[in-house]
Amino acid sequence: MEFELKILGSASATPFLNRHHTAQVLTVGPHSYLIDCGEGTQRRLLEHKVRHQRLNTIFISHLHGDHFFGLFGLLSTMHLQGRTEPVLLFGPAGLDEILTTQFRVSHTQLSFPLEFTAVDTEQHALVYEDRYVTVHSLPMRHRIPCCGYLFREKPKRRHLDKTRLPAGLSPAQLHQLAQGEDVRDEAGQVQVRHLDVSTAASHSRSYAFCSDTLYTESLAALVHGTDLLYHEATFLDEMRERAQVTHHSTARQAGQFAGLAEAKRLLIGHFSSRYRDLTPLLEEARAVFEPVELAVEGSVFNVAE
Repeated sequence: MEFELKILGSASATPFLNRHHTAQVLTVGPHSYLIDCGEGTQRRLLEHKVRHQRLNTIFISHLHGDHFFGLFGLLSTMHLQGRTEPVLLFGPAGLDEILTTQFRVSHTQLSFPLEFTAVDTEQHALVYEDRYVTVHSLPMRHRIPCCGYLFREKPKRRHLDKTRLPAGLSPAQLHQLAQGEDVRDEAGQVQVRHLDVSTAASHSRSYAFCSDTLYTESLAALVHGTDLLYHEATFLDEMRERAQVTHHSTARQAGQFAGLAEAKRLLIGHFSSRYRDLTPLLEEARAVFEPVELAVEGSVFNVAE
């Protein structure tokens, strides 16, 4: 099953050349989840061939404009194109008030239900789950209430091994085993144990989105062992004082955090417009954590089972 992250935007406060404001799409199986929605996100979706009709769930980290100014436009386009499926929206308190005002003054009545859930940005808590994933909030340390999100694939069933199956099983019994159940006789006695005719389940994958934040070592325990970790890296470490003042992190700090979390892979983004060339940020993070890549526009990252 697919587990893929697509980067739509990598810029921080102001856009720069071919960099756009933060937006990412995580696809797990048939479901796609939009993470942040900076200005112009709907155009990025078109450019990268992501159908917004597949976006039923949106997660917003905080209410600085570079992370949500594209939301009203995206929702309006969904409305104009006659969408009827509900959209589930998660984000800090106040986001609903902003959208309600925009819809009211523009006389927009959406053609679909928009269901908003306020996220407590100071807690690590389950905020959403469906058939495929659970999503927990991650408390960030920023200038305003801000959270990240941890996506974990739900545990999978063990794989049936046809070479271990006894002869003569009926289609109904095979279906039971495929669903992870034991086969029992009329008296309730186990005839075939699922565990005896199956092999280990595939690895359940994970993605952690650490949005704008001060370097915070204590958060590493919450994302320990994550397959794919995104951590903002707005500045080079020579500007650590500036990062502290603005409640951001440096590329070196992102690498240090990934090491503490024992992540499998690190992605860095949210780059300051002062950096035309991103190579120094990549090299700085890689000096302390080798498996790191730039989360730049159009990049696609797959996590294998």
